[in-house]
Parts: sequence; C-alpha cells; structure tokens
Amino acid sequence: MTGATPTAATTPVPAAGAPHWRAPFAARPVDATVTVPGSKSLTNRYLVLAALADGPSRLRAPLHSRDSALMIEALRQLGATITEIPGDGAFGPDLEITPISLEASTDRTGIDCGLAGTVMRFVPPVAALRHGESLFDGDPHARNRPMGAIIGALSGLGVDVSAPDGGPASSLPFTVQGTGEVRGGHLVIDASASSQFVSALLLAGARFTEGLHLEHVGKPVPSLDHIGMTVAVLRGVGVAVDDSVPNHWIVSPGPIRAFDHHIEQDLSNAGPFLAAALATRGTVRIPGWPDATTQVGDLWRNILTTMGATVTLEGGTLTVAGGPEITGGDFDETSELAPTVAALCALATGPSRLSGIAHLRGHETDRLAALVAEINRLGGDAEETSDGLIIRPAALHAGVVHSYADHRMATAGAILGLAVPGIEVEDIAATAKTMPDFPLLWEAMLAQGSTGETAAAPADTKDATRGPQH
Repeated sequence: MTGATPTAATTPVPAAGAPHWRAPFAARPVDATVTVPGSKSLTNRYLVLAALADGPSRLRAPLHSRDSALMIEALRQLGATITEIPGDGAFGPDLEITPISLEASTDRTGIDCGLAGTVMRFVPPVAALRHGESLFDGDPHARNRPMGAIIGALSGLGVDVSAPDGGPASSLPFTVQGTGEVRGGHLVIDASASSQFVSALLLAGARFTEGLHLEHVGKPVPSLDHIGMTVAVLRGVGVAVDDSVPNHWIVSPGPIRAFDHHIEQDLSNAGPFLAAALATRGTVRIPGWPDATTQVGDLWRNILTTMGATVTLEGGTLTVAGGPEITGGDFDETSELAPTVAALCALATGPSRLSGIAHLRGHETDRLAALVAEINRLGGDAEETSDGLIIRPAALHAGVVHSYADHRMATAGAILGLAVPGIEVEDIAATAKTMPDFPLLWEAMLAQGSTGETAAAPADTKDATRGPQH
C-alpha cells in the first residue's frame, strides 16, 4: 500500500489494503511490564559510522525493522559487509560490520530508500565518498519528502548529483556519481525542513578531505535533539566535533574509530505503551530505561507528568501510572512523539496545543493534516495551526483510523482503541517500519495481569458517545 498525503482542503483516505486490525479495547486498567526493540535513530547512525570506520565494528541489540533493513541493504550495495551473528538481545541477532573500501571501484548500484528518511538522507554523502554511480529511489510517497537541502549540499561540495534523465535533481529519484573523495570545507545550507540534513553531512564529514564546517541559514532547524544525538555518537567514536556556535558544526577530518556498541531500546517507540497507562488509568513499566540518553523519547517523563500521570525512574525501570483523567496542556517541540501525544490529547478532559512541529508535514505523510483528519473522523475536535495542532475535548466514537503508510499514525490509532470501543486501524503493518512485532507486543501488554475474567469498563468509557475518554 502506498501512503497518501492529506491536505487542508481534502483529507483523502488511502486505498484499501489488507483487512483492518481491530484495536483492542481495554476493559480494565493495564498493568504490564514492556520491553521494546532498539532505537532506529541510533541503529542507523551507528550503521553509517561502521560503514566508514577504520575497522570492523559490532552492534549489539540493534533494531531489526524495515528502516534498519533498508539501511543495511543500502550500505551493502555500497560495499560494506554486514553479517548477523548470535547475540543476547530479545529482538534479533547482533550485527558485525566490515567497512566500505572507498578506494575500490564498483558498478552502478541501486539504493532502495523505502520511506526511510535516514536512508534517503544519510546514505548519499556516503555514496559520494566511494567510486561509482548510485541511483537512489524509494516508495512513491518518498518522492514527496524534502530532499533539496542534501542534494544542494552535495552539489555545493562538488559532487555530481543528477536526475535520471541527466537534468538537475530536487527529490528522489536521483543519481550520485562518487569519485572516491569529497573535499569538504565550509558549506552553507538551509536545514529548516529537517534536522536529518545536518546529521547526514556530519556523519560523513570526518571522511571529507578537509573535514566539514557546516553552517545553517534560514528558519530554525527542527528536532535539534536529533542533531545532538548525532554529535554525541560521533564523539563516542573519536570524531572531533565543535558545535559551540549556534547553527555551526565543525567536524575535523580523521578516522572514525571502530566500535562495539549496545543499542538502547527505542524510547520514542516506548511512547504508545506508556500512553496505554494514561488511556486505561493503569500502570506500565519499562525496564532498561537509561539514566542519561540523547533520545528525544526521554521527554516522555515530562510530557506524561504534564498529562496527569505519575512518572518515576528507579533502578533503571521507568514506571508510568495513569491518573483519574488525562489533562490537556501546551506542548512545544514534541517532534516524532507528536502523534502519540495527539492521541492522548484527543482523550483528554481539557484543550491542548502542540507547537513547533510544522516539519511533520514532510514526514512519512503530512502528519498534521493526517492527525486532524483521523481525530475528527472519530468525532473529535482538532485543527491545524501554522506550526502544530489544537485539540479540544469531544466525544469519540467507533470508526477506522487510516495510517497513510505511517507507523506513528497506526500506533496512534491503537492508543485511541484502548479507550474507544470499535476502533479499527487500516494497515497496521505500517508499524513494521520501526517495530515489526507491534500488534503482538500490544496484545501481550494487555494480556499481562489477566485473571481470565473480564473486568467491567469504567463507567465513562462504556459509551463512547458520552464525552472524551478519560
């Protein structure tokens, strides 16, 4: 199934695909302990660095999903050797990576980006460093995602980037002609559409002959936390990065040290499970939560507290207990967490405003328009603003939540289904992008603590027409 992008004027429903997934309704408060797979953001950053490192590297407990599989295959196409080896992770094998030989010449390669922003943005600078031509393309909707900044950056660095017909490129598909060297130096870009443009260039910058002095001009770069993650990962493998001046990043030329690294679980993907505690007035525990992390998902601790939950981190276990109601609030810079936050806001007793997320219009789908369309389709009251959403209390009813081939739209539908009987999610398989076993993990969470008896639903959630599901 291909994604569809809703607009302000119309809210098209994606074409029908596989049968809809009936989201489980929680007839009692959830009480569960959940472990989620590894971080996509960290897995794909470390895969790129391993492909450019000075020796073989190992990733322990990496994510195994569509996005990480696309990254692995892209790097293999460029000459890296990536082998699965037994590990002690619960979600799949470890990975051993032998880096790309940048000196070797290769035949033309085709890179399938799927819908993975990290692949379509992180891999072209790597392709520019090796000898040979690489054709980048992806899913139909991937051709709508912003790519101009990375294409322009490579052209500004002297790399030949062109459309398949030989003309100038502005989006997928495009061809990168690598010569085995990128000079680097001072480069000015506008990265206001995505922080991934900055991360992509920083990850490869140490292998540029003169390193890289990257300067951003334009509107503020969104998701600065993700750039902070990239800088931290680079420093961890011995790359010198100076980010002391706002909107300037200086990467010194030099080797990328081979590594043996354990990937943290994906704290963003933990969000829907934590949200279940609020939606059902229950308790969810996630062991192995890091005391310090660069992942944006650590913001859940503050966000869920604002929404009325009790949140504690003790002994490496994050525990979220839902309160008697979900309270609305003002949320700035929720980034990739926004669909989960919006689902909870649709169940809240008060109004909410999400701001600083205009860039979500350029993700797997236009997430702002999609969230408004799907919340309102269920009887909710949501509207777009220039940089986010306003969501007001309203009675929700049964219906179909459309995913638009977007994993976070699908999980948002699952959250709503906990509190509203009769919710179905179209294309739950979209969750395979970052969490292939999501339906099984979701149902296993709800099964924990069951005595075999079905508890009565709270009085204010039995009838979805009575008002917001608290």
